[in-house]
Amino acid sequence: MTAAAAASQLLVKYASDISTIFIRDVITNTTATDSDDSTASIDACSSDNDYDGRMGARISAIFVILVAGTFGALFPVVSSSVPRLHIPPIIFFMAKYFGSGVIVATSLIHLLQPANENLTDECLGEGWSVYPYAYGIALGSLFGTFFVELISRRYLEKRGIEHTHGDTGFEAHGHSHDHTVPGTSNDIEASPSHVHTHDNNTDPSQDDTEEKIGSGLDSSRYKETQYYDGYTDSDAESAKERNLAMQLGSIFILEFGIIFHSVFIGLSLAVSGSEFTSLYIVLVFHQMFEGLGLGTRIAVAPWPERKKWLPWALGIAYGFTTPIAIAIGLGVRESYPPGSSRALITNGIFDAISAGILLYVGLVELVGNEFMHNDEVRKGSTKMVIFAYFCMMAGAGLMALLGRWA
Repeated sequence: MTAAAAASQLLVKYASDISTIFIRDVITNTTATDSDDSTASIDACSSDNDYDGRMGARISAIFVILVAGTFGALFPVVSSSVPRLHIPPIIFFMAKYFGSGVIVATSLIHLLQPANENLTDECLGEGWSVYPYAYGIALGSLFGTFFVELISRRYLEKRGIEHTHGDTGFEAHGHSHDHTVPGTSNDIEASPSHVHTHDNNTDPSQDDTEEKIGSGLDSSRYKETQYYDGYTDSDAESAKERNLAMQLGSIFILEFGIIFHSVFIGLSLAVSGSEFTSLYIVLVFHQMFEGLGLGTRIAVAPWPERKKWLPWALGIAYGFTTPIAIAIGLGVRESYPPGSSRALITNGIFDAISAGILLYVGLVELVGNEFMHNDEVRKGSTKMVIFAYFCMMAGAGLMALLGRWA
């Protein structure tokens, strides 16, 4: 056995011992609290719920939240793909940055704080209060999300879908994602010294571009005519596939984090008590704003013709998640205790995981990418940048305000 192998085995042994001691400490603290009380701590958690009737209103919540959530998620998709609507580009621009703020606020106010509250509930025992588990889980989720994206990027690069180097003479610049807004001139913007098109029209006017894209045509169609010095048709196709693959990865990660959260809030609404009315109203806006944040990400992706159905499917999947959870909650209203130890731990862990995912996607993929790497903002006027910033702050502020009630 080599020294390196021996050291590796020793490291694994120490890590295993530390993990065992840590888990045993948590269990010991919890059971110690149980033995001190005549009633076990784990049984001190609520074994029922606050359901107080009003079945008609609860059933209506299924359909109202379905409409609100689906509208929020599909409005950007519809506005960017249906020419006859003639949605002004400024509306999509505002929705895009508003949605970015919503995602960041959701991660901190609507996920991380409730996760910490659930995992530090007194009824769970001292074992859950000796460490900020919610923040630790969110931290691990954040870096896990980054790791998945990092490995995915390297995998695509090795398959030749990521940036092309060497003989092609092409050097990638800027961020690898492209989140330009349909309806802005930057949809076909690139470095003037490197770009030329088949029709030799190297300098299309901004007004002409806005007219074309404002008519509802997919901006990705214009991207297909862009070429770089030394670039071939196959290289351009590879770059387009890379762009799509990376954006799809970000979208699926974002939807994954949001859907987990939506399931638990649907269950909670179904069995809530006196706070049902206020929670009902708040969740309507909550789901609509959150759907808007997701929908704008879906809409700006350069979907190929064979996958044009996927944006609609993703939006509908989001819209149906919470209503289905409400229906399930009503079905088990006599037996589902949201304050039980199992529910608190499960809800807290998944909320913390979702918080880490949304925090990473919100700050890195949305805010960081849009303001630091997107030519639409980077090369835009100061007035436009400030306007985008305040749209983002409005989304974050309104979503944070909703956290007062839900």
